[in-house]
Amino acid sequence: MVLDKVKVLEWHDDWIVHSARWQTRVPAVIMLNTYQKPKHTMRLSKRNIFLRDAYTCQYCGTSVTETNATLDHVHPVSLGGKTTWENSTTACKHCNYRKAAHVGKMKPKIAPYKPTFWDLVAKRRVRGYHMGHPSWADYLGV
Repeated sequence: MVLDKVKVLEWHDDWIVHSARWQTRVPAVIMLNTYQKPKHTMRLSKRNIFLRDAYTCQYCGTSVTETNATLDHVHPVSLGGKTTWENSTTACKHCNYRKAAHVGKMKPKIAPYKPTFWDLVAKRRVRGYHMGHPSWADYLGV
């Protein structure tokens, strides 16, 4: 906003930030002035792996939440496994503890894979959105 790279479409009514000599309302929705080409690869993160697996333990099939889900390495790191899309899966704490650092003891029901941007977008839509501001609904198509 300060560098004039965005246009503010909606403002928060009751949120103002201050500095020593300046204050401004906080934007709720902004639009970039120049087109940013979307990334074709998704960032590897716990949250994206949980989303790819639909917050479901890949060993027992139970539904998990962000607080009780764990990231499991199909081929354990202690045995040379890497943290990649193809080696990481969602597990409940009980299954992750039971599997421990063993190879072949338990296999995920669905083999881990590298999702596309649109795979994760579709799964995010199914889970729903947290609307930080009511005007977001107009722009997210909800």
